[in-house]
Amino acid sequence: MTEDPTFVVGDVHGHRDELAEALAKRGLVDESGDWAGGSAHLWFLGDFVDRGPAGIAAIDLVRKLQRQAPDSGGFVESLLGNHEILLLGMYNFGEEPVPSDFGPRNFARSWEINGGLAADQEELTEEHVEWLVSRPVVAVVADHLLVHSDTLEYLEWGETPDEINGAVHEVLRGQDLAKWWEVWRRMTTRYAFRGPHGPDLADILLAQLGGKRVVHGHSVIADQLGIHPSEIEAPYLYAGGKALGIDGGLFVGGPCLVVELPWEPED
Repeated sequence: MTEDPTFVVGDVHGHRDELAEALAKRGLVDESGDWAGGSAHLWFLGDFVDRGPAGIAAIDLVRKLQRQAPDSGGFVESLLGNHEILLLGMYNFGEEPVPSDFGPRNFARSWEINGGLAADQEELTEEHVEWLVSRPVVAVVADHLLVHSDTLEYLEWGETPDEINGAVHEVLRGQDLAKWWEVWRRMTTRYAFRGPHGPDLADILLAQLGGKRVVHGHSVIADQLGIHPSEIEAPYLYAGGKALGIDGGLFVGGPCLVVELPWEPED
C-alpha cells in the first residue's frame, strides 16, 4: 500500500454533479470542484460518458483535478472504460460497417443502443480525444489490480500491464475498424469472477498482472446482488475476497462510490 491514501471511483455515466458531490464528501474536492485532497491518489475506472447528461463535463472535471493535484503532492489518473471506446469509435467511424460474420454491425448503432448522447459527441474535442486515447486500461495501484471490466479478456493484449496498455494504445492511435471493434467487444464482457470458479479466475489475472485484489467497475453491484441500486451503500467484495466491484449504478439511481483502498467490509 502506498503511504498516501488511494481512492478509486467507478462508473459516472454523465453524472458530473453527483461525482463532484461524492468527491467533496471524501474531502478530495472543495465546494468549487477544485482539488482539496492534498497528497491523496485518486483513480477513476472509466465510463464517464453515455446514459447521463454531462459526460464531457465529467471528463473535464477529472482533467482539471489531474492538473491541480500535483501542486499539493496528489495524483489523479483514469482508466478507459468500454463506453470511452464506444464514444471514440462513434467519433471515428460512425456508421461504417464493421467486418463481421455475425451480421451488420457499426459503432453508431452500438453507441445509440448503449445510451449514447448527441451532446457528448458535439462537445468532444480533439483535445479530449488525445487525452482519452492516452489513458491506460489496466494499472497496479496500492497492491490492487485496477481494471474497468470484470473480465480476463485483457490478457489477450499482453502478459504485463505495460504490454496490454501499449497494445490498446496502438489500436486507438490507428484507424483499423476491426481492431477498434475488438477492443469494444472485449471490454463489454463481464462476470468473470462470479460463481464457484471466480476466485480461481481472479487468481489467474492477479498472478499474471500483479496485485492482491482485482478492483473493477462495469458490472452494477445491484445486478450482482439482485437488489435495487438505491439499496447499495458500499462496494461489493466477492470471489473469496479476490474481487471488489465498485460500480454503484449511478445512472439507475445508485450511489457514486468513492472507495479508499484497501477496503474491507465492516464487522
